[in-house]
Amino acid sequence: MSTSPSDENTPQRLPLGDAQLYLHPQTLARLASLELRAKMIVEGVMSGAHRSPYHGYSVEFAQHRPYVAGDDIRHLDWKVFARTDKLQLKQYQQETNLDLVILVDSSGSMRFGSRSFEDASGTGRTTSPDGRNTWSKYDHATAVAAAMSSICLKQGDRVGLVSFADEIRTWLKPSSAPGTWRQIVGQLSANPVDRPTDLPRVVDQLLAKLTGRCLLVLISDLFEDPDKIRKALSRIRFRGHDVIIVEVLDNAERTFDLNQEAPFLGLEGEPMLKVDPRAIRQAYLAALQAHLDQLERDTRAMGFDYMICSTHDWLGPPLSAFLAAREARIKRTKSR
Repeated sequence: MSTSPSDENTPQRLPLGDAQLYLHPQTLARLASLELRAKMIVEGVMSGAHRSPYHGYSVEFAQHRPYVAGDDIRHLDWKVFARTDKLQLKQYQQETNLDLVILVDSSGSMRFGSRSFEDASGTGRTTSPDGRNTWSKYDHATAVAAAMSSICLKQGDRVGLVSFADEIRTWLKPSSAPGTWRQIVGQLSANPVDRPTDLPRVVDQLLAKLTGRCLLVLISDLFEDPDKIRKALSRIRFRGHDVIIVEVLDNAERTFDLNQEAPFLGLEGEPMLKVDPRAIRQAYLAALQAHLDQLERDTRAMGFDYMICSTHDWLGPPLSAFLAAREARIKRTKSR
């Protein structure tokens, strides 16, 4: 169910204690010095830290161009004129604000979790706001979204939100207005987590809403056909957007360390199966690793960034290491 236009600008109020469940102060401290940069040239109208495709007279030198009658002579390069006897104008790279749009998967498979809520939240609280005693993949995705949006808003950039399953359920337009962070986390904490996933459909709906180039952060367990994921990412790449993919997985899914025969219930409409996990563990782990390897190859082949995020790890260390490495790569590329 998508929000109505009247809902888009209605702030969702979240008690301070609930907000801290998704952005622990220690995590915030680790991320405080990091930045979210765009790999691609972005479009915008405000002064920021990201290169614009439009040339003007700002700080960073870009190139020379021949002087044309009517140009401002204050920007003539007299040193070039002295060497070549030609009038050349200095052009500089404008810088603009970045639009970050965070896509959070709220399909049924994201309800799964095996870590205790008390341990994961680090706040002493034993249950979630809706009464669960386990920390789900969706809780972890909400924490990632909270951290990413906090970094971006502190830079003065705009952040928007999409929650999705088989369609876009929530669409918050990118904004840097006061209260944006609390609105994002409040909206995520109130979302239902059910229904199957349809990433290609969601991407088509999102691209119809975006008017400029953005940095998209896709947070999902990506339990979908790799061909569908590849096609969805190809459409995003064709439109010139940059993408960070954060694949959230639970430890039980990654290790399949289960020793008793039990019924397995599909969370997105699949039938129940009675399975002996010991009999299928090796085949399951091989299939999972092949899936993860394929996703990483496809993602990196398109020039996007990819990380796996475990619900059993504290968020701060792996996310800060990932963002620091990404920032270093972008700086090296731009300095060439």
